[in-house]
Amino acid sequence: MNLENLGKFVLLLAVFLFIAGSLMYLMGKGLGFTRFPGDILFRRGGFKFYFPLGLSIFLSLILTILLNLFLRR
Repeated sequence: MNLENLGKFVLLLAVFLFIAGSLMYLMGKGLGFTRFPGDILFRRGGFKFYFPLGLSIFLSLILTILLNLFLRR
């Protein structure tokens, strides 16, 4: 792998991380994507456990579709 290809990969990764971070920031601001059906939430006294299973599945499907669209060309 030469430096030119490595540089392209790093730039592509940076763009992807920027987009993913921006989406997470906006979702955290209250755009309605904070709780999905299927998310797991346990509360007992002062303990709270939250696992975003529904959101993880949703993001996985969206990313799979996008990557398939871009990488098949």
